[in-house]
Amino acid sequence: MRKLEDVLQDWEAVIGLEIHAELTTLTTKMFCGCKLEFGAAPNTHTCPVCLGLPGALPVPNKAAIESIVLAGLATNCDIEKHSMFYRKNYMYPDMAKNFQTTQGPIAFCMRGHLDLQVDGPGAKERIDLGNLKPGESGAPGTTAANVTRTEDGYVAHVGITRIHMEEDAGKMVHIGGDEGRIAGATHSLVDYNRAGTPLIELVTEPDLRTPEEARLFMQKLRQIYLAIGISDCSMEEGSLRCDGNVSLRRRGSKEFGTKTELKNMNSFKNLHDGLAYEICRQAEVLEEGGTIYQETRHWDPSAKRTIVMRVKETADDYRLFPEPDLAPYDLTDEFIEGVRAKLPELPDQKAKRFEETWGLIPYDARHLVEHRATAGFFEQAMGVAGKDAKKLAKPLANLVLNDISARMNADASFDLLDCPLTPERAIELVRLLADDAISSKQGREVLAAVFDEDKDPVAIVDERGMKQVSDTGAIEAVVDAVIAAHPDEVARYKEGNAKLIGFFVGQCMKEMRGQGNPKMINQLLAKKLAE
Repeated sequence: MRKLEDVLQDWEAVIGLEIHAELTTLTTKMFCGCKLEFGAAPNTHTCPVCLGLPGALPVPNKAAIESIVLAGLATNCDIEKHSMFYRKNYMYPDMAKNFQTTQGPIAFCMRGHLDLQVDGPGAKERIDLGNLKPGESGAPGTTAANVTRTEDGYVAHVGITRIHMEEDAGKMVHIGGDEGRIAGATHSLVDYNRAGTPLIELVTEPDLRTPEEARLFMQKLRQIYLAIGISDCSMEEGSLRCDGNVSLRRRGSKEFGTKTELKNMNSFKNLHDGLAYEICRQAEVLEEGGTIYQETRHWDPSAKRTIVMRVKETADDYRLFPEPDLAPYDLTDEFIEGVRAKLPELPDQKAKRFEETWGLIPYDARHLVEHRATAGFFEQAMGVAGKDAKKLAKPLANLVLNDISARMNADASFDLLDCPLTPERAIELVRLLADDAISSKQGREVLAAVFDEDKDPVAIVDERGMKQVSDTGAIEAVVDAVIAAHPDEVARYKEGNAKLIGFFVGQCMKEMRGQGNPKMINQLLAKKLAE
């Protein structure tokens, strides 16, 4: 099977996403008063409504309607004042009533969009963009289709078809099968605690062209949902799930190919890798003269391949019809504006403020706001930086995005907002670095000591005698002595062996017991060796 970058030279992928988010910050289900609680004992939060018993009537959850309108406003959607619920009929044990209550053609939220900033290695997946050289038609600022070039990548404008409300199904537990799957299972159990949980589904336009764009879209949507507080977006617990639809067409062709659906991607990596594999698989089938079938497939991360689950259903299979037990909705302007007033600062707005207030580059600002913890920590630290805030913003961003993020990635239980590195200590540490009181290597040693010993950075530096010597006279005397002691190396350096500068720096640092300012040593050596 060919690699993704080779396949995308010849084929264009057309990708659309369906992203489901449970409204976990609510306390009760969508149409009944049953408690929402992840991990509760099976079938302890059920009632006649969510079990679909005869005569039970649903009552809509107003807070859930507010949440979906909030999600729509945060993703630039039009809010439809008139909409209604439908019955989506299917026979499967995870819904005792044999239908799911969902929305029809007109959802609460329609015609939205998000803009994705794609840069770094991920931008290279957009083959048609990478082939354009500076000065040609693809120069920064140029727009083609839904893409606008930037200095280090591009911005992709991704349309959102709709965000609709529905209820989640129960959970099937397959016993005896491979990795908990139904294949090979001896029997299956059903837990209806999740049945009836308020669920919103966002459907994108087929505007995504690479697995990286799909990953970034889902990541950005998760940031937005966390910011507006409608879901905990736990992919591990299933409160955020994604289905990816992908088809291929020859580059230059406008006609869509036959799509397959990858079901329930439960991590950003799985979404990227599953789509990448499926693109390569479809290309191989088509290039060998085969046929792509419209089907639902499962991504197996251990085997790193997709597996057929079932032939894809069509809308007709579900026999959708208006829900007779629920009246149509008519949202008033007052209701919509009341929800709009609850919108907090969104991630893109926060990143822009970080740029304008503290002079951060867009890349740093964007990645700081990827996590609420890093954004909150950075902002608290800037609050105690005083008049030095702009000077310290960049080194603080580096500390958070490199060293602190590494700890967060390595330890899922790490809590940045409740750890020995307080915002005050972080500013103290970056001030020592910015003032050249310690080297970057020493800075990492001090940071580790802060976590291990729960002490202030200045105290650690003083206790360990780490403070750098930055006195020009003292450093110059050492530099002169080292140069005088190594005439042969000096001669070789002047003959063109520039790498010897490292030798001289090392000798100076040795003489100063590691406490000399490396930057000043380098500058003085370069000056004196050029004489």
